[in-house]
Amino acid sequence: MDILFQIDWRSVFVPSVGILEIIVRGTIIYLMLFVLLRVLRREAGSLGITDVLVIVLIADAAQNGMAGEYKSVTEGLVLVATIAFWDYLLDWLGHEIPAIQRLIHPPPLLLIKDGRMLRRNMRQEMITQDELISLIRQQGVERASEVKACYLESDGGISVIKKDADDSGSQGPTKKQP
Repeated sequence: MDILFQIDWRSVFVPSVGILEIIVRGTIIYLMLFVLLRVLRREAGSLGITDVLVIVLIADAAQNGMAGEYKSVTEGLVLVATIAFWDYLLDWLGHEIPAIQRLIHPPPLLLIKDGRMLRRNMRQEMITQDELISLIRQQGVERASEVKACYLESDGGISVIKKDADDSGSQGPTKKQP
């Protein structure tokens, strides 16, 4: 029964790996994963099962390289703080420096222009015609022909701009709404 209440306080709080080493490991892994995910992943709208699987596997694979063989709470807190620091710093730099903003958040990508799907841009982001139609339906638009412009935003969301009555090709006079 005595074993239940024995705590090795030294192993709980005293790092077994250098703090600077943990910071360097966390920094390298965070920045490399950021670049990897920024280059490879830009999904439309939501996270699919394959995306969740990739993120879980990357997290598991990166854990040992990032954490080494640490065992104390202090080391875990330093690693978490390092990751949070880089996340905050990149957001702050993106806000303050336009060039970094463009790196972190890509410009919107045009997917539909004047009712025509831009296949090259769709292929670039691996969005099928059925997926795009589904996404614009979620925005309250039934057909691509009703869309003046549709963009894939940097956060993965879709922005749809509907055609005006003037854009629809009708020849009659149009009434403006007050």
